[in-house]
Amino acid sequence: MAETKIPYKIYLSEDDMPKAWYNLRADMKNKPAPLLNPGTGKPLTAEELSPIFCEELVAQELDDTTAYIEIPEEIRNFYKMFRPSPLVRAYCLEEKLGTPAKIYYKFEGNNTSGSHKLNSAIAQAYYAKKQGLKGVTTETGAGQWGTALSMACSYFGLDCKVYMVKVSYEQKPFRREVMRTYGASVVPSPSETTEVGKKILAEFPGTTGSLGCAISEAVEVATKNPGYRYVLGSVLNQVLLHQSVIGLETKTALDKYGIKPDIIIGCAGGGSNLGGLIAPFMGEKLRGEADYRIIAVEPASCPSFTRGTFAYDFCDTGMICPLAKMYTLGSSFIPSANHAGGLRFHGMSSTLSQLYHDGYMEATSVEQTSVFEAAEMFARVEGILPAPESSHAIRAAIDEALKCKETGEEKTIVFGLTGTGYFDLVAYQKFNDGEMSDYIPTDEEIAASVAKLPKVGE
Repeated sequence: MAETKIPYKIYLSEDDMPKAWYNLRADMKNKPAPLLNPGTGKPLTAEELSPIFCEELVAQELDDTTAYIEIPEEIRNFYKMFRPSPLVRAYCLEEKLGTPAKIYYKFEGNNTSGSHKLNSAIAQAYYAKKQGLKGVTTETGAGQWGTALSMACSYFGLDCKVYMVKVSYEQKPFRREVMRTYGASVVPSPSETTEVGKKILAEFPGTTGSLGCAISEAVEVATKNPGYRYVLGSVLNQVLLHQSVIGLETKTALDKYGIKPDIIIGCAGGGSNLGGLIAPFMGEKLRGEADYRIIAVEPASCPSFTRGTFAYDFCDTGMICPLAKMYTLGSSFIPSANHAGGLRFHGMSSTLSQLYHDGYMEATSVEQTSVFEAAEMFARVEGILPAPESSHAIRAAIDEALKCKETGEEKTIVFGLTGTGYFDLVAYQKFNDGEMSDYIPTDEEIAASVAKLPKVGE
């Protein structure tokens, strides 16, 4: 009888919204390795990072000890436009699968940007405005981050320069136009507008680009233009911090009904959504208060966790950014032009990489056609057209639910639905027309890229 009392959507009130972000690193015994200066090989200081990032964001990036960092009132007020976001019980999907598993998803697509990215975009724009900057530069893959940042910059009256991965620029013209509507300038990357872009084009003629390429260009523009700083939508510690609102709300909603998840699943590209979703649950796991099975899901075409190397590497293809210790395919790795543009990064968050390396979470990779099969099943029974990135988590959640069907176990599964796929209809068209392929890089291709990793003494 108690089961029927759990609603389809668990809504929280404004009073339930987090008033502080949770810094997962504070509870990690093995802290993520520090960012290194590529010139000296030594840990970067706040002074060295300040020409690239906003001052308060630098402080958040380097903070490994403060468990909770207060969310400024201006950011909380903006959050109220689209937060708290609902936690949804996927009753129809459960019925379709015939599984005894209970499936929940945290839906982050209920804002104009269509994704979770706005959680960090508004924070980074706020700190840029507070510092008195003219504007910011950034990269974007599928366009969710660029869209979110353009909205945030518009809200605070900041200039926004976006370098968009070329394949996504071409595949998703409407996402590009949303960014322009909010006042951002959008350039396909790699481009002829920067020195590093010209270099990449000379080395890889006709390349479809990558997040690593776009990062290089955005950083170059930020550092060469007074009054600008670079902001990043994933990977960095500061971004995972801001995204912790996802997990904090999820846990509050589950606790409201006495629900304890067995499995928590998130798609993984650079780590922003996954890190945000799992944060409070991983914190409990690190403190020995509870245990969860946590699964990162990445594309088979860009398998940083499952086939990458845990080592220091550049975060960008142009090799001008700091070195981060992470699971990486090598900064020169250019993934195939798959449709999950937000997951086409060669490396993974240092925080998540350390947790994975220490055995606190697991990872799996899935092929593109399998992902879209799951996406269409979900859309038909749950009524939401999911983003390709989110659909990686859907694929894994379905697979885990089917295992429960085989064993009869009544496990509770929670996954992150990072956003909607209404700007990804070209991808859905290719899938429906049978024109979608599954490219998986060979061991030789990955080895050739990994061989170029910088030599850093351990």
